[in-house]
Amino acid sequence: MMTLKIAFRNIFRQKRRTILTALAMIVGFTLSSIFIGWSDGAYSDIIAMFTQNRIGHIQVHRGDYLDKPSIYKTMDDYESIGETIGSVKGVEAWTPRVYSAGLGSVGEKSTAVQIIGIDVEREVQATRFDKKIIDGRKIAAQPAHEAVLGKGLARNLSAMVGDEIVIVSQGADGSIANDLYKIVGIAESGDDIADRMACYLHIADAQELLVLEGRSHEVVVIVSNINRVLKITEAIETSLNDSTLDVAPWQVVAKDFYRAMQADQQGDAIGRIIIMLIVAIGVLNTVLMSVLERTSEYGVLKAVGTKPGQIFWLVICEVLIIAVGSIVVGAVLGTAANHLLSIYGITMPQEFTYGGIKFQTMYAEVNARSLIIPAITVILSAGLVSIFPALKAARILPARAMRAH
Repeated sequence: MMTLKIAFRNIFRQKRRTILTALAMIVGFTLSSIFIGWSDGAYSDIIAMFTQNRIGHIQVHRGDYLDKPSIYKTMDDYESIGETIGSVKGVEAWTPRVYSAGLGSVGEKSTAVQIIGIDVEREVQATRFDKKIIDGRKIAAQPAHEAVLGKGLARNLSAMVGDEIVIVSQGADGSIANDLYKIVGIAESGDDIADRMACYLHIADAQELLVLEGRSHEVVVIVSNINRVLKITEAIETSLNDSTLDVAPWQVVAKDFYRAMQADQQGDAIGRIIIMLIVAIGVLNTVLMSVLERTSEYGVLKAVGTKPGQIFWLVICEVLIIAVGSIVVGAVLGTAANHLLSIYGITMPQEFTYGGIKFQTMYAEVNARSLIIPAITVILSAGLVSIFPALKAARILPARAMRAH
């Protein structure tokens, strides 16, 4: 207790030195907090766009369809599977899909297309399909031989709303599948690669074309809290209780995207380490100068019987008290900055693509990580760098110290 009282007194005796030490910690904490908040916010936006607009949070397939897609690997009872999934706590929506490759022709132009059969009403609820339509309208709720083309596919085929597209593919029974569909809309998902091939049909029309009546290749699941995806995945597996079904979270479905994101996050961690190293060097320099300036003071303390251990802890306490005060101020500044960035964001000079999706404005996020990690880092770095000056002060020889000026 006495050591703490003396530490408080020493802090306020040398206000200039205390302010310099505190500023180094405050700036480090604030920069680290903004760095984490902006990084987490950006990744949250990217994940939300990538999952909710395209692949969903969780996908259910038959067997190893995810690794080796095949028109024959279907779920015959996808409606009951979907109803079971919908009853799991945390599931917000689900939607079935049918996939196949084919050839699309509009007029004299032809190109490869990816046939995507969707349950329109469920797709709107799950992935906001209606928001992707940039021209025309979405497919009717009832099958009517209508198609929506991806923006890139429409451009490659010189297709417009009102034109007709002929689709040729292979049916599940081995027959040649072909039919004519009216183009009612043009969609843009944000993924240029996908939009160059995407041809959306009503799921019933796609099933009829591919001879897959009552079957689907995939059930996409949207959850209410993306942070609970893994737990909800386990709950869905338990509810379905079917070893022939593969229930995969988005981290597995989009392995390459997830790995790229993790690599980026590791790079961010290196950036935070560099920031805190700069802070630690500044704190070390200030504390060491403080010890050198107070050499005679420590000599007097040793001469009157103060133990080396007490002097050691006196220096440590002074630094930690300043660190705690700096964390409080830094938390206020960091939270305020992240709040502003979560509203206004940072607009890049040029849009960039991540995971196939275009972004231009990145927003921060106010979360516990942006306060806890900088706080722990400041405390640890301040405590560690103060050990050397504290040992130096504890080893001072009284006679020599009191002759120092």
